[in-house]
Amino acid sequence: MTWNWQQSDWPRFTWSRDRLVAAEQEFLLGSGVFLGAIKHLGDNDRNQLTVEAMSTEALTTSEIEGEILDRASVQSSIQQQLGLAADKRKVGAAEQGISEMMIDLYKSCSAHG
Repeated sequence: MTWNWQQSDWPRFTWSRDRLVAAEQEFLLGSGVFLGAIKHLGDNDRNQLTVEAMSTEALTTSEIEGEILDRASVQSSIQQQLGLAADKRKVGAAEQGISEMMIDLYKSCSAHG
């Protein structure tokens, strides 16, 4: 996938309203399926899925910025910050920073949802 800022016509680009509407509908449907499924999971599975979703978002966000992080370190940091069992690996500063950002976002969303 090519990011907007990587397009040759950035920042003057065009878009298709129909494609955006279709992508939004697909996202909303997927979100509903995800939320419906997660409600039927036990605590351990729900926690693991939460850590997986947060770490995937953290890694993708960092990749957009051109930084490639270690998935296991990001997950370990997130688990530690959520008070979940985690390995005792040394977590780098970049992985720690992005995981703290994800935890702040998670807590903020949880407080409003």
